[in-house]
Amino acid sequence: MNISLRKGLRFEDRARDYLLERGLLLIQSNYRCRFGEIDLIMRDRDSVCFIEVKFRKSLVFGGAAGAIPRSKQRKIIKTALFYLAANKRLAHHALRFDALLIQQQSVGTSDFNWIKNAFYAE
Repeated sequence: MNISLRKGLRFEDRARDYLLERGLLLIQSNYRCRFGEIDLIMRDRDSVCFIEVKFRKSLVFGGAAGAIPRSKQRKIIKTALFYLAANKRLAHHALRFDALLIQQQSVGTSDFNWIKNAFYAE
């Protein structure tokens, strides 16, 4: 496993723990299909949340918030709809697309910014 992938998984683990502490329930991590991948699939009360996790070491190029362009959003939406088609037990839940942005402030400290409804399926 390369260094970048290991680092990404470590931050996804931190993101999962952050959200679990806030009452969300884990459904699945690192879901992949032919359309793309979703970092975290969780339940927040009656909503199924598809969560994109982004870590950035610096604010150059917009930091973590600038890392989910519209093209990436479309891939996440398509992947989520494919997931739901295969998991019909979740069909009666509301859908939500969140972003959890992790921005390094200094070595060993990071800010978490959880954006609920970061984007919408059109």
